[in-house]
Amino acid sequence: MAAAEVRHRTVEVASGVRLHVAEAGPEDGPAVLLVHGFPELWYSWRHQMRALAARGFRAVAPDLRGYGDSDAPPGRDSYTVLHLVGDLVALIADVGQPRVFVAAHDWGAAVAWQLCLLRPDLVTAFVALSVEYHPRNPTRSPVQTLRAVCGDGHYICFFQLGECLSVTLVRSGLPGMTTTSLSAAAFPQCFPSGAAAFHERLCSSLLKVQRECCRGFDTVVTLGAWSIWKEKNSRKPGVAEAEFGRGDIKCLLKKFYGMRKAAPLIIPPGKTLFDSIDSDGTCPAWLSEEDISYYAEKFEKTGFTGGLNYYRCIDLNWELTAPWTGVPIKVPTKFIVGDQDLTYNIPGVKDYIHKGGLKACVPNLEDVVVMEGVAHFINQEKPDEVSDHICGFFSKF
Repeated sequence: MAAAEVRHRTVEVASGVRLHVAEAGPEDGPAVLLVHGFPELWYSWRHQMRALAARGFRAVAPDLRGYGDSDAPPGRDSYTVLHLVGDLVALIADVGQPRVFVAAHDWGAAVAWQLCLLRPDLVTAFVALSVEYHPRNPTRSPVQTLRAVCGDGHYICFFQLGECLSVTLVRSGLPGMTTTSLSAAAFPQCFPSGAAAFHERLCSSLLKVQRECCRGFDTVVTLGAWSIWKEKNSRKPGVAEAEFGRGDIKCLLKKFYGMRKAAPLIIPPGKTLFDSIDSDGTCPAWLSEEDISYYAEKFEKTGFTGGLNYYRCIDLNWELTAPWTGVPIKVPTKFIVGDQDLTYNIPGVKDYIHKGGLKACVPNLEDVVVMEGVAHFINQEKPDEVSDHICGFFSKF
């Protein structure tokens, strides 16, 4: 899309948080909010912006908080779904239309589903790409569910390993043991094999330490005969950040965008994230070197912590959204996914989508489209087809 066709501006959506917003199409056209995923930017919607503008829509594509030219607040807890939905609500108000259309991909879809749940009055219709809606399970958090279904090696479990805090575990009469990880999986050498319940309690306690330390306190948590002490001056770079920083960013992005294995992304013991991706690092056919350079330039400036913090708030989001347990999403919706998408191939997801589960939670789900031979980054891999689906669906309204 020619640079001259895109208007750029900055919108303050919260105190101290400004989003960079790209727009195309007539300013008085019906607005379509385009919400990107990880690790992406407004630029991921460049093809759809052109198509929407040509059909008279006003395409509005922000860099979400933590990405690109938008502000990146420090601290994981600034990236909860309530913050993210709040950003979109403020952006919709700035657009100046009472209701908007929404199309969203990956993490953008996860946020937009919550927008439709919390503020359905603002959304005329919704097209979700790649990530389906799952209702809140009142008895088990999302990360616990992923561990149960896919194991500790699932990449979302890996992404939980953010900014670490050194802690010392002390048992009465025994010397302390020090570690730099907040995951219970890091402690098998410390405790009896098979003590799964204890490991779960340990992980919960460590998370309490992390939360209190984020507020500036030195914290001690007691767990049975053990005490967990947070050490002073103990913050360390995140494990996931280190993965994204260990090589040439263009090569890493090419490898990440090139994922095509029709299975969940699992990191086996002893392997790194990028060693576990089924991509040789060549540029996908649907991306140009110019495209990769644009992404690399922005992520070299911001790093990946902002985007990774979305993953690290998954269980916190689960806690915060308890009041909406069991509430259906009633916005008219179309869902599009590629059959090679790693999310579509998580065990149980296909049955949930095609055997009534998704429809029960989204009663106005009007269509489900599965695109053959297409992987996760669907709106860039098949731009014309996805643009036609979006424009056709929204034109009905």
